Amino acid sequence: MMATHVQRTNVILNPDRTRVLLRPFLLTNDRRAINLCAQIMAIPESVVRPQLEEVMAEFGERHVKIDAFLRRRFERIRPSLPAGAKVSEERKLLLGAYFTHEYSLEAAALFNPSIVPHPDQSDLPPGSLRFILSLRATGEGHISSITFRTGFLDDKGNITINAPTRYCIEPAQVPNASYDKHLFEWKLRELGLADDFSRQVLQGLGGTFAVEELRTSVLATLKHLRARDEERQFAARKILMLAQSNYEVQFPADSRLSERVLFPTTPSQSNGIEDARFVLFTNEDGTRTYYATYTAYDGKLILPQFIETSDFLHFNFTTLNGPAVKNKGMALFPRKIKGRYAMLGRQDSENLYMMFSDHLHFWHTTELLLEPKFPWEFVQLGNCGSPIETDAGWLVLSHGVGPMRKYCIGAFLLDRDDPTKVIGRLREPLIKPNENEREGYVPNVVYSCGSLLRGRHLIIPYAMSDYATTFATLPIDDVLAAME
Repeated sequence: MMATHVQRTNVILNPDRTRVLLRPFLLTNDRRAINLCAQIMAIPESVVRPQLEEVMAEFGERHVKIDAFLRRRFERIRPSLPAGAKVSEERKLLLGAYFTHEYSLEAAALFNPSIVPHPDQSDLPPGSLRFILSLRATGEGHISSITFRTGFLDDKGNITINAPTRYCIEPAQVPNASYDKHLFEWKLRELGLADDFSRQVLQGLGGTFAVEELRTSVLATLKHLRARDEERQFAARKILMLAQSNYEVQFPADSRLSERVLFPTTPSQSNGIEDARFVLFTNEDGTRTYYATYTAYDGKLILPQFIETSDFLHFNFTTLNGPAVKNKGMALFPRKIKGRYAMLGRQDSENLYMMFSDHLHFWHTTELLLEPKFPWEFVQLGNCGSPIETDAGWLVLSHGVGPMRKYCIGAFLLDRDDPTKVIGRLREPLIKPNENEREGYVPNVVYSCGSLLRGRHLIIPYAMSDYATTFATLPIDDVLAAME
């Protein structure tokens, strides 16, 4: 019944394999790097320039500031050169090119979108809204990153997506990002790393510290304890890995939003940053911040993680902590409820749970909220993004998995004051994969990571079979009227 009220749009975002990112090309061992550098150093200077010109002619127009990237790559591989080697500027760039490659970040898929209002709403026609769409881009090796598009809704609800530029860039890591000693110690206890070794490491640090200060303290403690055993070395690596999982990055102010790519950089993300659920959060003082939960994947383990930004230029990545932080699909409510943060989760891979916390990064308890009830969701139930506040209650778009592992999008309603109470639920899905949507990287799937309420209309961006992205709209009153 509900499917007749859903208006599918003709807006489709297909993956674009021409959008390529400069990435470090890493050889398997130091010996290969040394041998390659020796070969390049043996090239006569008279030959270096034409070889570099050939590289620039083929790749220079495909990237922003390629010279700077190649120079940074040279600095990283400089230790592979003979000590005291004299290297011309042109040879430096050529060396950098041999240790660089292009990565087509959308080669496989562009999917699992979330949508939030843009922080800049200036210079728009009356009744229009500018928005940001986050997307999961997947390329070679099934490595996923976060990419963005911008667009706007006009006063009639029509959707326009701005064409992205041809360029893709990664942000620079913010140097000397600081860590709170108390919170860091709390996380070490949770990971079972709070012992005499870690306590001695932290003793040499102030109330806040930078990662290099932590590294220095770790090395000093190992030396002081004369610790060469495997257990201490393992603990040292884990302490440093925890710090590396909490970091800040900054994009150039003159970059376009569609050019910015959040690519995996830490060990916990090595195989992907997956399914970011962005939400515009209103703080108690009226200020607003964009948060996103996402799944970090290292090829074996999945870890729920957290992103914070106010402008989509500067991003803060942090770990989510506590025994309730398990599995995929966590979604933060867009404001506190009775003075506490609230979040949905699916800790057991089957049911939906409610969590409350006094601290944004620490979650300790869960309460069962919703179990699969209807045949189209018998396998598992999850959310399709952060709850949306309405006059009737918190509207949550859900996903259910049924026979043949078919994913559908549904909805349920929570009490505004006590969201542990389910006060409405759709018996039938809002969106089922139709014949145009069921073929893709993962067939028979429709899936969203966040929708938008504009007036009395829901704007639902969703993925088609883990391959491409489209939109649907429908009146929210129709959804509420169909709730049981």
